Amino acid sequence: MIGERVTVRVDSRLVKVLFRGQVVRIHPKQAPGGRSTDETDLPSEVTVYAMRDLDKLQRMAARHGDAIGTYATALLDIPLPWTKMRQVYRLLGLVKKYGPEPVNQACVRALECEAVDVGLIARIVARAAETDPPPTDRTVVAAANRFARDPDEFAVVREVGR
Repeated sequence: MIGERVTVRVDSRLVKVLFRGQVVRIHPKQAPGGRSTDETDLPSEVTVYAMRDLDKLQRMAARHGDAIGTYATALLDIPLPWTKMRQVYRLLGLVKKYGPEPVNQACVRALECEAVDVGLIARIVARAAETDPPPTDRTVVAAANRFARDPDEFAVVREVGR
């Protein structure tokens, strides 16, 4: 495509993008300042954010737990909901870091108090993770002690009189 000619044709209703004379993309003409984006042109990991698809974002949150979905809905229930999309992504990041169960429990506690703040959820989950004892894996302990020897096994014994 480098050095090739890409042609853009505009008429009263459509914008056509052509490559080597073949139509690659057709968009409806927009008013000045408007935009037309085709979802299929975007990488799948950014489609929700770029298209401001709030319903899909809420469904993504709800898949991890009912309280997480309800909390995401509460976050986005404002006059300009796309301004809170990053907070929902942060909530999903907490699910990825700590797992869905602790985040779901933290959302239940925050919703009981009507506290809609992802920073609060992050603090609740982080503090719970600090106070929980680390998981003990007996196989790791056994492997660490496998080569441990009693110090008496290393004592040098010499016969006297030879």
